[in-house]
Amino acid sequence: MKTSDFFYDLPEELIAQVPVEPRESSRMMVVGKETGEITHKYFYNIEEYLDENTVLVLNRSKVIPARLYGRRPEKDEVLEILLLKKLNLSSYECLVKPGKKFKKGTIVEFSDNLVGEVLDVTENGERIISFEVKDKTLLENEFARIGEMPLPPYIHEKLKDKARYNTVYANEEGSSAAPTAGLHFTRQTFDALRKKGVQIEEVILHVGLGTFRPVKVEDVTNHVMHSEEYFLDEETAQRLNEAKKKGNRIVAVGTTSVRVLETLAKDDGTIVAGHGETNIFIYPPYKFKFVDALLTNFHLPESTLLMLVSAFSTKENIMNAYKTAIANRYRFFSFGDCMLIV
Repeated sequence: MKTSDFFYDLPEELIAQVPVEPRESSRMMVVGKETGEITHKYFYNIEEYLDENTVLVLNRSKVIPARLYGRRPEKDEVLEILLLKKLNLSSYECLVKPGKKFKKGTIVEFSDNLVGEVLDVTENGERIISFEVKDKTLLENEFARIGEMPLPPYIHEKLKDKARYNTVYANEEGSSAAPTAGLHFTRQTFDALRKKGVQIEEVILHVGLGTFRPVKVEDVTNHVMHSEEYFLDEETAQRLNEAKKKGNRIVAVGTTSVRVLETLAKDDGTIVAGHGETNIFIYPPYKFKFVDALLTNFHLPESTLLMLVSAFSTKENIMNAYKTAIANRYRFFSFGDCMLIV
């Protein structure tokens, strides 16, 4: 299968630059997994498709304000870093710009209270940076104070409210990008779903910037997938297995939730608890072991995310859905509209 099979031409004006208000007012395309049949709805209609025999699985990872600006001591310049992965209490793997100014041993001042030192340069060019907070407050608190949300490169508008690039249920810091399918939910949505008897469970997958890296090989099978940290606890795994045994439908919110569930699912249709790094790459044809339905946003052309979604239905159904979405002026990508595949 070729990467170019997943190309589509998107008018630039359909790339959502700001989140819609209120959250639940985004549009929702409902696609039949087997038939490809399309129905146009709004996200607040999601209650119509979920009932007491449904388990909704959320990724509760939280995006940190991971973009920081600084300078070398006594230099008039602007240096930029992006926190990618926490390595220990004080060190992170980072993307940097411009790279030539981040040599091993370089000291960078990010605020009167925060300094960093480049400890090493990785094979891929990322920097390992050790941070020190002068007043000894929590490092994460200082990031929250001075950092900016790491919006994707296709978003050019400044985000007025940092909270809008996180889901309302996010509580485990560690992502460099949002699990965007969850951005549509509100507290009121969950109240309504619980009243209907919908079971709600949570997993963790810390989203890395590898999510946005393009597939550069023509043969999909030659692509090397990025890895991301995941976590599923024993109690949640047990509840999921009990629900699955009863024949309840597992609805994954976002491709990140899918990656956790399918990483930990066994061939017999059960799931195990686990914590580690997953580089699972899902593309057609793929036989899903655990997930029955999927809520997802509209993804970039030729991306691994679009390939995963295509595997969940068929490439023909999904590419037709995208063509229909463009014709009907849906909003695309992180702050865009969503698709429910059932």
